[in-house]
Amino acid sequence: MIVGAGVFVTIPYMLRELPGPYALLGWLAAGGLMLVDGLIWSELGATMPGSGGSYLYLLECYGRDRWGRLLAFLFIWQFLISGPLEIASGIIALEQFSTSLHPSLKDLNEKRTITAKLGKWHDGTKEKTLTVSFGPTRVLGILVLAGLLALLYRRISTLGRWTMTFWLGVLGAIAWILLEGAGHYQPAVAFDFSGDAASWPDDFWIKLGKVMILAMYSYLGYYNICYIGDEVHNPGRTIPRSILLSALLVCLMFVGLHLAMLGVVSWTEVIESDPDDYSLAAVFMEKLHGQWGATLMSVLLVWSCLGSAFAGLLGYSRIPYGAARQGHFFSVVGKVHPTLRIPHVSLLLVGGMTLFWSFFDLANVINALLTTRILEQFIGQIVGVMLLRRRQPNRPRPYKIWLYPLPCGLALVGWLYMYACAGWPFILLGLVTLGLGGVVFLVWSLRAKSWPFYPQESSPV
Repeated sequence: MIVGAGVFVTIPYMLRELPGPYALLGWLAAGGLMLVDGLIWSELGATMPGSGGSYLYLLECYGRDRWGRLLAFLFIWQFLISGPLEIASGIIALEQFSTSLHPSLKDLNEKRTITAKLGKWHDGTKEKTLTVSFGPTRVLGILVLAGLLALLYRRISTLGRWTMTFWLGVLGAIAWILLEGAGHYQPAVAFDFSGDAASWPDDFWIKLGKVMILAMYSYLGYYNICYIGDEVHNPGRTIPRSILLSALLVCLMFVGLHLAMLGVVSWTEVIESDPDDYSLAAVFMEKLHGQWGATLMSVLLVWSCLGSAFAGLLGYSRIPYGAARQGHFFSVVGKVHPTLRIPHVSLLLVGGMTLFWSFFDLANVINALLTTRILEQFIGQIVGVMLLRRRQPNRPRPYKIWLYPLPCGLALVGWLYMYACAGWPFILLGLVTLGLGGVVFLVWSLRAKSWPFYPQESSPV
């Protein structure tokens, strides 16, 4: 889930915000935020090693029968937006990479794609546009999504082989780029401070926040072990190690991939291209090996996108299902297929939402998915871990946050900074959906005869 297509697709967007070597600061700043946030995940995961991750932590930190019930519901509610957005980003990336399989495919897609502009706004540095499009690559994305749902519509015991097969494709693409980059690396190309990079970028702090959003999107997944905490051996030690080692290694890996590709392909060449129809990794291989290199790399990238979407659909469909089974979300989402024994309603719901978002442009999808998670999930957990320490000081904590509460403060500042830089349409989307979720929760609670209308829980609706 961490090492999918994100690192390969985000770099051109990052360079359009911060030119040249300055874009590296986004990887490093987001990496620092990932590490301090990982400390918070580590304490929560080691203290409450159950399945569900944020859903479980919010429920426990804020009180299972009161505010925790609301926060857990809102997390699932928002997750049904942000989760499909994340999976859709992999489908969109797959569509973009597919145009590099052969020059004729790119020409066909450009000629046959219809794009509609839904609105414009100014984000503090430049004018942005929200677009939806439909064309040959969108048809490919629909077919891929339908195929993945068909593949997942079977017993989970048969899916392990597919997960490993997808993962080998991802490793192949990364290893090839790192080895080729090391052999052909040109420092003067990677650290070219000419052109727009000759002087300190205007509106640097706003642009840095936008680049951090793109980098953090690529880093997402460093905490995924928390979703299966009850299946982890020695969770008090294993969960913190998994999170912190994953965060450190993935930061180093992505910085390495950035330097490897931009040590061969000039960043000035990248920003002259349309990031919605550009594959940096394919261009990188084309410069070194010609068209066959670009085609093979595109095949590997498409395969890695398949793996990312496959893992996302498999894992994310289980989160609302688990909450519904515990009585903290609509019971219909917790239904199980009578013969296959899979959460088919939740799977089809997540798949349908993914299909909807896959028609939008990638940059806006990334902004939307990060912004809708920040308040409810990441900031909610920062406040939650502090509340839990105050209310249950004697609770066994196999792992405690280093230098507490400093990492909590740094993580809070970092997430709020990114939130403010995301742009008002995405902030508005998050707030409106959050408010709507609160209204739905009240209606649901009234029907279920539970808090805040009744002092005790009853059976879920």
